[in-house]
Amino acid sequence: MQPRTLSATVVWLLSSLLISGCALNTGPQAEPEPTLSPDLFETRIGQLEEHMALRCERAEAHFAQHERRQAELLSELRDAGITLRHLRGDIERLEQRSGDEPVLVPAECNNELSEALSSKEMVGRAEWIGLPEVGTYLRARVDSGANTSSLSATDVTRFERDGEDWVRFKLGLNESDIVVEHVRDEWIERPVERRVRILQAAGSESRPVVSLMMTLGPIRETVEFTLSDRTHLNYPVLLGRRFLMDIALIDVAENYLHPRPEFPGGRPASEAAEDQINDRDEEEG
Repeated sequence: MQPRTLSATVVWLLSSLLISGCALNTGPQAEPEPTLSPDLFETRIGQLEEHMALRCERAEAHFAQHERRQAELLSELRDAGITLRHLRGDIERLEQRSGDEPVLVPAECNNELSEALSSKEMVGRAEWIGLPEVGTYLRARVDSGANTSSLSATDVTRFERDGEDWVRFKLGLNESDIVVEHVRDEWIERPVERRVRILQAAGSESRPVVSLMMTLGPIRETVEFTLSDRTHLNYPVLLGRRFLMDIALIDVAENYLHPRPEFPGGRPASEAAEDQINDRDEEEG
């Protein structure tokens, strides 16, 4: 009986080993790591582009809010200047009252603000400007809500000169625009200072910026102008707050506070009033 018991034990052990081996071999196998397919790569790139576009939109919105705040501060400064002029007028009228004792009005204005305002030139909401390098005068709308000044231009063509970007253009004018006639169809060439991105309802576009010497009354400054077609607007020139800052204040109740500059071939400054009779002072879109 003993030999048969041993044989049965051996058979049982071998069967157990085979069963356990099969169980080990049939266990779960490690899955291979997924590879980055071209479609998945394009999807991830698209997600990254959408994320970057969203960040750019937020940055542009922040910049627009900052510009609006600057315009509000400039408007407050302009209002302070108007109030100051009214106070000075009241003082002069009180001092000129005949038969009465002089009335002393205590000074309540900040001296530093008064000095800052007195150093600035007052301009109206519309003025004549001169472009000595072009040889003409033009009507300009003064707008503190705009950042950069703008000059009406057509046929704007980009080219390269001595390794630098330049543009060639003509003044964008209507038949009713007052200008030295011989410059209407002349080509103007200027180096591109920079380019600005203009946001509009239909999208955005990049416009070149050029520098031109400009005169307005006693002011003579090099001004940066964006070039854009303004023939559908009332004024071929718009003066923004980059020009106004530190040198000028706006009196919105006045027009043409400074005489029109004179250029060879142009009309004399004494006839400027006739050209201003039919001036359309409308809001621009």
